[in-house]
Amino acid sequence: MRPIWNGAISFGLVSIPIKLVNATEHHSVSFRQIHTADGGRIRYRKVCELDGEEVPASEIGKGYEEPGGGIVPIADEDLAALPLPTAKTIEIVTFVPASEIDPLQMDSAYYLSPNGVPAAKPYVLLREALKRSDKVAVAKFALRGRERLGMLRVVDDVIVMHGLLWPDEVREPEGVAPETKVTVRDAELDLADALMNTLGDVDLESLHDDYREAVEEMIAAKASGGELVERSPAAGGGQVIDLMAALEKSVRAAKESRGEGSGEGEGQGADVTRMAGRKTATGEKGAAAKKTATVKKSTAAKKSASGESGKQSSGASGAKKSTAKKSAPRKRTSA
Repeated sequence: MRPIWNGAISFGLVSIPIKLVNATEHHSVSFRQIHTADGGRIRYRKVCELDGEEVPASEIGKGYEEPGGGIVPIADEDLAALPLPTAKTIEIVTFVPASEIDPLQMDSAYYLSPNGVPAAKPYVLLREALKRSDKVAVAKFALRGRERLGMLRVVDDVIVMHGLLWPDEVREPEGVAPETKVTVRDAELDLADALMNTLGDVDLESLHDDYREAVEEMIAAKASGGELVERSPAAGGGQVIDLMAALEKSVRAAKESRGEGSGEGEGQGADVTRMAGRKTATGEKGAAAKKTATVKKSTAAKKSASGESGKQSSGASGAKKSTAKKSAPRKRTSA
């Protein structure tokens, strides 16, 4: 893999020469803009707005636009002369538990590779120290013209750095949460827990981009002049009217996809009963809901059996008389 940056990790008085390599890549299908009338490519030209002439890349520089509209030219030499200690150094400033890093701050990921044989020993030292401490390192570094924040952690035998957004770059979620008051019942939470447990065991390596595959198949079919095979869209997206019914149906469908029992009474009541025992502030309410459901089932069973109780009572009394007649001779014989 080709490095995109060369520098060093500053770990106190220890300096570790490293190379920065992109840890991720995008596989999305990219398109070009074309003229629909004849299929010609649409290209962009960089034109100076003063003289209307196209400008080559060698004559294009940077400039800062002032609020009044004026442009202040900024040369690469001006930026290079700034006192930026992290220009070629990943400067570790602290070590914290990984839980203290907000995932909202996560940005691009990079592999850090030791640059040369002498860098191997301090590199392994930092790697093993991170492993043993069970912490991550927070560092500052400069890349592509600006200073950034980073988090160093260990993946297998490699130190990985995640670029982090600065805290003031994460927006507050104002007006995002539901504004209306919503009450969630314990039974609904129990079914949601059951669904989460049913869907939890998924091999992430098996997940892939279905949309990209469909786009590639469509492009191949159009390029070869073949017929396009339409794929049925996934079901869903409608308004959920009965939340409990939707959750129960989801649990059953998830179990069927995993080859587990799919009976109406199977799993549904058992999963709710099992989840109701979890140690939360609503545990007592969940237990009460479970008892209520049990009483309802028992009452329904009694009602369904009451229709046949009259017919069964005569048969039962006849059976008792027959038993009495059979037992009497046994007593006389024994006497």
